[in-house]
Amino acid sequence: MEFQQLRYFCAVARLGSFTRAADELNISQPSLSEALKRLEANIGAELLARLGRSVKLTPQGELFLPHAQQVLNDIAEARRSVETRAVQAPSGKLIVGCIPSIMPYLIAPAIAAFLRQYPFVDLELTEDVTARLVTRLQNGSIDLAIAGLPVKNPDLLCGEILREPLLLAAGATSNWAGRTEVKLQELTSERILLLKEGHCFREDALSVCRRAKLMVSPAFEGDQISSILPLAASGYGVGIVPRMAAAPNAGCVFLPISPKGERRVGYLKLRRHSATQAERAFIAWLRSLTK
Repeated sequence: MEFQQLRYFCAVARLGSFTRAADELNISQPSLSEALKRLEANIGAELLARLGRSVKLTPQGELFLPHAQQVLNDIAEARRSVETRAVQAPSGKLIVGCIPSIMPYLIAPAIAAFLRQYPFVDLELTEDVTARLVTRLQNGSIDLAIAGLPVKNPDLLCGEILREPLLLAAGATSNWAGRTEVKLQELTSERILLLKEGHCFREDALSVCRRAKLMVSPAFEGDQISSILPLAASGYGVGIVPRMAAAPNAGCVFLPISPKGERRVGYLKLRRHSATQAERAFIAWLRSLTK
């Protein structure tokens, strides 16, 4: 049984004529007659009594008609629901930039859920350091940025989504393994592993070191925390990392530090631009990750 056959049957029943129904449906009368014969064969009963130029419902047709109309009504309602959702749902192009110390740990593992929840958003992701993301926000080549806070720029609105502690990453067989906390003053003889200049998390790590009066002369400076962790696991040095990067299979121990440090993570957008539906959806999704 086909949807079109039900349409044809209901049209003939309403108009009482194959000719008028064929005209309304914009098909030939032979095609209409053939489709209805297939419907009757499928049902196993004669639904229409052909009386010269007119047509009437048989008793079986009278029984079948309300069911056919209900199916057509249900399909029409389903189509309206889908069309309404498509109009109301967030849609359009959305370009989001993210810093390297957040993308692989917060965004990448969860982004498939955003795509499932908002299938009409054409999402593009890019990764860069904060200063370049700010420039791209200002020139309009990205819509949102995810970075460490604060970012002081009069053109931008910032919204915090989480705070997380800083941890010491050290080799699982190092002298630090088994400790419950590490005082940063104890690291004076350790090689310190940091991100390069331009990465906002580098400043988070150096800030807590300055508070501990620990002078830092990095033994390694890289672009990714994923480079720091294997070096720490090998015993080459120790790194200060955000909690989200503390992977259980990294070959490291991750220890609280004293004095305590934290980093703030949030989104950035241009102050002068009203947020689109897609931007609001992405921001709401970001907040849901930290609940």
